[in-house]
Amino acid sequence: MPDDVLRSLRADCPIPPRLSPYADRVQRWLDDRMPSVGLPLDGPALDRLSRARFARYAGRLYPQATEPDLRVIAALFTWFFLVDDACDGPDRLHPDQIMALRHGTLRLLRDGPRGQHPGLTGPLRRLLVRAWREPRRRMPDRWREQFADAVGHHLHGVWQEAVDKTAGRPPGVARYVELRRATSAAYVSYSLIEFVTGRALPDAVYHHPRLREIADLGNDLLSWYNDIASLERDRATSGGHNLVLALAAERGVGVNAAVGLAAERWRAALRRFVELRAGVPSFGPALDEAVTEHLDGVAAAVRGTIEWTLESARYRKEGPLVDAPDRAGAPS
Repeated sequence: MPDDVLRSLRADCPIPPRLSPYADRVQRWLDDRMPSVGLPLDGPALDRLSRARFARYAGRLYPQATEPDLRVIAALFTWFFLVDDACDGPDRLHPDQIMALRHGTLRLLRDGPRGQHPGLTGPLRRLLVRAWREPRRRMPDRWREQFADAVGHHLHGVWQEAVDKTAGRPPGVARYVELRRATSAAYVSYSLIEFVTGRALPDAVYHHPRLREIADLGNDLLSWYNDIASLERDRATSGGHNLVLALAAERGVGVNAAVGLAAERWRAALRRFVELRAGVPSFGPALDEAVTEHLDGVAAAVRGTIEWTLESARYRKEGPLVDAPDRAGAPS
């Protein structure tokens, strides 16, 4: 049933898919670089990492990025997914270790790589140091602090989810939705739009209520789609941290019925997202183009997550639901 639902939701999404022409080349670059980081992964594990297609995910969210910038983002995406595996796998980190990882990560992002970063060591530290080098060199202090805040929010959500799982405390739907907005790392991905475009939004515009609601809805859409795709895995490991499982528990229905409820909720959020995006007010000729690029980036995160979820092997033991083409297409 989830496969049929995933295809149906994909068909309902009016946002056109986009893909960087550099995506597959950057994926090969990423595959070549991962062994040098020192990850404790054997050949089959490295193959699974490659088939997850993190560079194609980056290429779908930032189709206009230069090849060097796409390499940076693909490396950052890999770091976040490796952290997700460390914090949410069968041998997951204890909540105290996750909090230490958060502290070490924020110290590195804010103070640079020269200091000590307890909690962030080994291959994860090396990968982040390499990936962060160019954004730290190029981007202004204001942006670096915004990015660090988004990462801190994400890792705090990861920690809170781990605390809940350790305590055997599954969330209700409202609490889950709020927590999922942190654990998804969507707000981190939004901050990278400015890294790619070079166009900054003033804080008053970035935090405008209309833009914030669109950002939240975009986060929900990509998160809930992923929840349906990862349902079978999450039933064994998530401790109820999945929209489908939270709906099933709160409504007292079976999982199949809850998949339908999650799909209905997703479609309602999509209608609201499209409506709000079409009605964004003008912020003046000096800012409107930057606002449009930002909102296009949020929309690309929604559609890009849909396409990547179906073409990646990350959530499917038997392989991708949709085969990726051999060649990346040009941005549209």
